Amino acid sequence: MHTSQPLLRSCLTVAAAAALPLTLTAGQAAAASGISVSTNGSTVSVTTSACASSNNGFGRASLLTSSQANFAQGRQADLAGTNSTQTALWSNVSPGTYTVIVICNSTGQTAGTQSVIVSGSATPSISATASPSRGVMGGLGGGTKDYGTLTMAAGGGLVAAGALATVMVLRRRRTKPYRL
Repeated sequence: MHTSQPLLRSCLTVAAAAALPLTLTAGQAAAASGISVSTNGSTVSVTTSACASSNNGFGRASLLTSSQANFAQGRQADLAGTNSTQTALWSNVSPGTYTVIVICNSTGQTAGTQSVIVSGSATPSISATASPSRGVMGGLGGGTKDYGTLTMAAGGGLVAAGALATVMVLRRRRTKPYRL
């Protein structure tokens, strides 16, 4: 009876730890942008399907520089298109980092926000979030360097020693539950 409560607490802790990444991922998915921004040289375009037609059109898009704080301060363009796809376009945009915001007329809500980098060349450069220029350098231990046999054996020995020590402590606690 006494060992069931610590076991229950451990299971709840493990379940909470396992659910944390799923919760964080769900929050990011919900915050995903409803717009798609692209550049071609000094031209920036935005496409969305989030805005429905109203008496005043589909909506407006604004191109903000880093020093501009709200929608009204940026270069604005009306959304045009059909009920399935709406677009806006800005020409002669100087190189720099910009934020594109789209607001729908039908709801008055923001359809999405996305950052874009205009390089001025014909090569498009888009950044939805800040990320490393070479991507994530991940791997399974030896993903970036080929370790020798001695290093791998030493690491395996440390893992085995840790597992053995864990088993011994758990066996000792099972026979004497009130002793650490």
